[in-house]
Parts: sequence; C-alpha cells; structure tokens
Amino acid sequence: MDKKVLLEQVRERMDSSIASFDRNLKGLRVGRASANFVDPVHADVYGSRTPIAQVATISTPDARTIAIQVWDKANVKAVEKGIIEANLGLNPLTDGQIIRINIPPLSEERRKELVKVGAKYCEEAKISIRNIRRDFIDVLKKAEKDKAISEDEMHSLSEEIQKVTDKFIDKVDNTFIEKEMEILSI
Repeated sequence: MDKKVLLEQVRERMDSSIASFDRNLKGLRVGRASANFVDPVHADVYGSRTPIAQVATISTPDARTIAIQVWDKANVKAVEKGIIEANLGLNPLTDGQIIRINIPPLSEERRKELVKVGAKYCEEAKISIRNIRRDFIDVLKKAEKDKAISEDEMHSLSEEIQKVTDKFIDKVDNTFIEKEMEILSI
C-alpha cells in the first residue's frame, strides 16, 4: 500500500467536499443579486433531482432581481417548487416560462437566518470530511487484518489521515467565519 497514493486519494475526496461546501456558501449572497444565489436549488424534473442551472438560464437583469428562464414549460412549476423548498427565503414570481426573484434588503433577522443556514452547510461539510477519514481508516484496518501492512504502518497512516482531516476541518471553519462576517456586515 503506497502511502503517497493513499493520502492523495484522501485529499482528493476531501477537496470535493470542500468544493461542494463552497458552492453552497456562494448561494448565501448578501447585498446584490447573483446567479450563484440559486446554485443549491434543485428541482424534480425528468424523474430526478436536477440543479436548476441544468434546466434553465439564470441571469441578473439588475442588482435586486434574479431571472430564471426555464427551457421546458413543463418544468416551470417544478423549478418554482424547488426554489421554495430550498428555504432561501425567496418568493418566486412566475410569468410564463420566466421566474423572477426579487432580492429584498436583508433585515438583521434574515442575516441571522442566513448564518444558521451557513452553519448547517459547515456542519454537513465537516461530517462529510470525517466520513471520508473513517472510510480510509477502515481500509487501513482491513489491510492490517489481511497482513498487507503492519500495525505500526496502520497507526502511522491513521495519524497522517487525521492530520489531513484536521487541516480540511480548519479550512471549512475559516471559510465559514469569513462568510459569517460577510453576511453580518451591513
């Protein structure tokens, strides 16, 4: 079992968790409207949960409005429902195949709600990273049981995986702290 390859696999999987976390945080926009605001929104179309960016064109005609041009008229209701279910505090207005979302100025109460949503994303990312750590440590335990590696190698690699895990958890925490400051600043 190659130590470098194993640690690289751990980092790659944890990087994908961080990327997902970053995408979710980009959806928590403050101030002006952004197409990224609706990135975490999925709609039940064609028999599966699909990101709305795959069934519509998303634009920001002005600083306070997001326009979503749904390509297939049959999917308009599903996209509208997905926006409501995403719990972003948005009320979509439907006009034919175009869904408009007006972004209201954020009240202090709404800012605190957004911080809570961000904290939920943060915790989900940390859980994902810890699950990746657990999966790879299980692989090491199995390799030791099968006599592919020694007990010392297993402990050494487990410690390395824990160090990588700690770095990624710190990265998630720091990213969330920055986002929280951005949300709470007026």
